[in-house]
Amino acid sequence: MRCPFCGANNDRVIDSREIKEGREIRRRRLCLECGKRFTTYERIEIIPLMVIKKDGRREPYEREKVIKGVMKACEKRPVAPEQIENIADEVEKLFEISSRGEISTKEIGGKIMEELKKLDQVAYVRFASVYKEFRDLQEFYKELENLRREE
Repeated sequence: MRCPFCGANNDRVIDSREIKEGREIRRRRLCLECGKRFTTYERIEIIPLMVIKKDGRREPYEREKVIKGVMKACEKRPVAPEQIENIADEVEKLFEISSRGEISTKEIGGKIMEELKKLDQVAYVRFASVYKEFRDLQEFYKELENLRREE
């Protein structure tokens, strides 16, 4: 593993433990060149996960895209990085449940909105405004009104 501080390939694993119900392994490492510690995560991918886009195209699932989208919605909100990771985990559970190895962007977006609604309503509205492609202010107001009624 390459050290993120000095770039050396000489390290030692100090500690390993399973996380997320055994689906990931967290490793603490020590660089033997510069002496700094860093953490790596290993995740098992059994089958290539595919996303079905709105236009019918299929492309590989990228966890980073989910995290980036949720982070954008949660910008300047009291949401911890672990909570964003948890949302990405929930999206990945959709793949496990479906057992097809592919899900639509509609299912992914719906799950993200469901999780954001529980976590932070402002982040939810931000994400929904992009995901649902609001065309005008009336659609935005309608979504806010629906959210207010659910309280």
